[in-house]
Amino acid sequence: MKQNIRKIIGQGGNEFAGQDILSVDQFDREKLTYIFSLAAQMRELVERQGGTDLLKGRVLACLFYEPSTRTSSSFIAAMNRLGGTVIPITQGVQFSSVSKGETLPDTVRTLEQYADAIVLRHPKTGAAQIAADYATRPILNAGDGTGEHPTQALLDLFTIQEELGRVDGLHIAMAGDLKYGRTVHSLTRLLLEYDVSLSYVSPEILRLPLDLMNRVREQGVDVRETYNVADVIDSADVLYVTRVQKERFSDLSQYEEIKDFYEITPELMAQAKDEMIIMHPLPRVGEIHYGVDDDPRAAYFRQVRNGMFIRMALLAAVLGSA
Repeated sequence: MKQNIRKIIGQGGNEFAGQDILSVDQFDREKLTYIFSLAAQMRELVERQGGTDLLKGRVLACLFYEPSTRTSSSFIAAMNRLGGTVIPITQGVQFSSVSKGETLPDTVRTLEQYADAIVLRHPKTGAAQIAADYATRPILNAGDGTGEHPTQALLDLFTIQEELGRVDGLHIAMAGDLKYGRTVHSLTRLLLEYDVSLSYVSPEILRLPLDLMNRVREQGVDVRETYNVADVIDSADVLYVTRVQKERFSDLSQYEEIKDFYEITPELMAQAKDEMIIMHPLPRVGEIHYGVDDDPRAAYFRQVRNGMFIRMALLAAVLGSA
């Protein structure tokens, strides 16, 4: 199995070796196929034998300036299953030298003295690029403000392909916080590589940013906007739901007005196709009723597991050798 993985990593030359992973714009369909093939191998490896020593001796630093459960745990699990080790700075960053005024460039330049790569989550849009500008080791963007979340978008797209067997020809609806939702921004940009139709469902103040909507339209994508999930539920192949992000609001009264804008219920799902999936990057705070969890179309926890396989593939590609 390890030899199979090494073979895939080395196919056609590994363009990701030693590279930063900062944006979905780094991925075209050929590169997506490469990463997804590697992720499928990682899943088979985990299911057969739990892990490998492919990255034995390698060290990953996880530097999280924002709270995280899934992303941080996923990267840590991915590195452990590949035989590497982790420096986990995922809680209490405020108690580190950051509290003394240490800058992001100095923090990453310090950590790279110990680690072979750094996974970074930061509340400031563009922070991952700043870190990459100063670091000599690879930086993997685990979310920067309202900007991008490339590894989440990769696992989302991988989930769609694995669940439905294709991406081309699908109607994908995204509902919730489309303005601040970096997962929506990154997934939208990846989907422009495919022949899909898109629907965006949100209250007026959380609409998709105009620059991204213009990019979608310029690509000639069949796209629509609506305020009501019921308008798209019967035709959607994928319903991608996001929470309204309280932490992005400077005016909490606005958040209170729209936090319960909608809820996906079993009754609503009764109107959906038999062959469709509902996804969520999690955490949820009421936008999907717990009664939906037992629906076989509810893919969000399978989506979480796929995140580990995608991050295993990325770490193997960035840090592994052919």
